[in-house]
Amino acid sequence: MPDIYMIGVVIVLALCFDFINGFHDTANAIATCVATRALSPRVAIIMSAILNFVGAMISTGVAKTIGGEIVTSPHMVDSVVLAAALASAILWNLFTWRIGMPSSSSHALIGGVIGAVIISYGTGAIHLAGVLTIVLGLVCSPVVALVMGYILMTLLYLVFRNVGKSRVNYVSTHIQILSAALMAFSHGSNDAQKSMGIITLALLSGGYIGALEVPWEVKVACALAMCFGTSIGGWKIIRTVGNKIFRMQPVNGLAADLNSATIIFTATMLHLPVSTTHVVTGSIMGVGWAKRFRAVHWSVAYQMVSAWVMTIPCTAAVGAFVYLVIRHIY
Repeated sequence: MPDIYMIGVVIVLALCFDFINGFHDTANAIATCVATRALSPRVAIIMSAILNFVGAMISTGVAKTIGGEIVTSPHMVDSVVLAAALASAILWNLFTWRIGMPSSSSHALIGGVIGAVIISYGTGAIHLAGVLTIVLGLVCSPVVALVMGYILMTLLYLVFRNVGKSRVNYVSTHIQILSAALMAFSHGSNDAQKSMGIITLALLSGGYIGALEVPWEVKVACALAMCFGTSIGGWKIIRTVGNKIFRMQPVNGLAADLNSATIIFTATMLHLPVSTTHVVTGSIMGVGWAKRFRAVHWSVAYQMVSAWVMTIPCTAAVGAFVYLVIRHIY
């Protein structure tokens, strides 16, 4: 198979990954506003799809981090490695979506890349400092979200302590529309760039571009793929994120959305890929904890954390296996 065809396969897989990421992670952007009935599911998904597209077009810093910080040299990563990594991430996302378990598309993609690179070039090809920086951001972000969610919700309880509950929820419902929009925008600004980075890396390794700069055509294609995926919606994950962790009122949803959007967009500006799933879940846990510790269904949270821990090892193993299969065929 000529290399140009293999690069075409990588591009198609990357766009499929973005599409699946869209409906897989839609829940993260809109679960809180749907759970509190600030927006109907249909309106929430349409709004999220549009703002995911807009967010995906604003920056390419995260794409460059994904494309340049995982391996020691972008030229060491060929199209077969990238195809194997994407196939691994897609399979993991479909599996976790099928069982309704929120999982990190970021972890899945990075795990797939690591597994495929190690099986093809050895551990020396991994840029350890870059990978550690990425993983540190992915691991720390939900902890930061939990703590900040707790603080923000506690402050809101203090601010509204002399206001009637019905009045607070009425006002929060309307403000939450804006906070949900910010959440969708921040999701697009971070998540769509991961596929942009992969496609750009494939074009660079194939000699079709001269530097690790994301072409505008790649930005538009990835943004559209995530937009279309978002329009599908991921109802099983919406139910898990929106209802099973903590039974939210509008004021809780407002706090969770504002907290998540702030953390994700800050990470985008710092060029750090983070997991929207982890950040949103951490925010909801922190907001629930501010009400009372037992208000959070920690058993559900434990199951989700277990899935998160398994993501990188599992996708790395699948990425390595798929690489061997492709190399046997190709």
